[in-house]
Amino acid sequence: MARKKIREFDSKRILKEHLKRLAGISVDIKSAQVTQATDFNKLADEEPWLNSTRLVVKPDMLFGKRGKSGLVALNLDLAGVEDFVTERLGKEVEMGGTRGPITTFIVEPFIPHRDEYYLSIVSDRLGVNFSFSECGGIDIEENWDKVKSIFVPTEQSLTAKHCAPLIATLPLEIRGTIEQYLKGVFAVFQDLDFTLLEMNPFTLVNGLPYPLDMRGELDDTALFKNFQKWGGVEFPQPFGRTMSPAEELIHSMDEKTGASLKLTILNPKGRIWTMVAGGGASVIYADTVGDLGYAHELGNYAEYSGAPNEEETLQYARALIDCATANPDGQRRALVVGGGIANFTDVAATFNGIIRAMHEKQTLLKAARMNIYVRRGGPNYQKGLTKMRALGEEIGVPIEVYGPEASMTGICKQAIDYISVKG
Repeated sequence: MARKKIREFDSKRILKEHLKRLAGISVDIKSAQVTQATDFNKLADEEPWLNSTRLVVKPDMLFGKRGKSGLVALNLDLAGVEDFVTERLGKEVEMGGTRGPITTFIVEPFIPHRDEYYLSIVSDRLGVNFSFSECGGIDIEENWDKVKSIFVPTEQSLTAKHCAPLIATLPLEIRGTIEQYLKGVFAVFQDLDFTLLEMNPFTLVNGLPYPLDMRGELDDTALFKNFQKWGGVEFPQPFGRTMSPAEELIHSMDEKTGASLKLTILNPKGRIWTMVAGGGASVIYADTVGDLGYAHELGNYAEYSGAPNEEETLQYARALIDCATANPDGQRRALVVGGGIANFTDVAATFNGIIRAMHEKQTLLKAARMNIYVRRGGPNYQKGLTKMRALGEEIGVPIEVYGPEASMTGICKQAIDYISVKG
């Protein structure tokens, strides 16, 4: 399971579209998304309620505490919303120690209300933690002792028995409505593969529950079965995180393949770089470098898995090598082409793309004083390792090649020893 945050706009859109289907509950949620590309006149034509309703506007950037940070404007007309957005769009703010520009806003109807309720549903290893409070809102943390929680085991639905302790202190006239809503939201959570769904707060509008603030996370490994129901949902980068051209390229490739291709640049000036097969192995290699005291020299986190084809590994290796060899400064660098012992991936076949990329980039590898350390096991690994040894001799780049008899952590130690030598 990979938990990916989604924008509030998408969380509410998905809830609105599927609460009726799954629970027969109609929620007239209205919201509009505003970015640099938004034409307010066109937006008003597409969403006529914007011209006839008092409005709320706030950033939709995957961070909380917007109200406490003065980033929420209430009871505006559309012109006021445009002024608010224009003043803040693209401006950097600091949230939770992270700085970044605000690029996306959500605009909604302004809903005067009295009561504020809190709802949180979070996936756990063996089920779901479900929390509810009748004291929601921006002071929820100060009222955390009033939050009631239950645990629902995997594959169980939320029942009246589950809800009873959560809503026991609610006025009788709204208890049934809240119970039905909790069950419906839980059904959406399960059917749409949410991993987190939080409303803080939701309120009652004309006697019906309505979410005012909402955040969600989806299990993106369930995209294959939910892409139609999710409706082209966006998985934005965390606030303050921007992708380099190489990261954007690999991210785009990852979205178009059944394999897994990941690249995160940690330190563009780092001297230890990894090109690792397998998600678990990639974590081991990165953690080992850190444990040995060289996290500050780790250039990247990288993973390729799921049997990418030769063209995919070629493009992947090209992008990574370009990053690893950029701006040579005379100091030694190391590239670890590692992995565990593959179950089904043809090691020799995936190495073909990497070998082609190293052929193309041999001048860059030499200029960067790059030593390459290869450690791999699995189907056809001996043929793949033989090709790697031959490549080193052919292009004149030092390539040390090991099979599964060598430890993954030992390879990292060798790379560190190499870059630690002066001269």
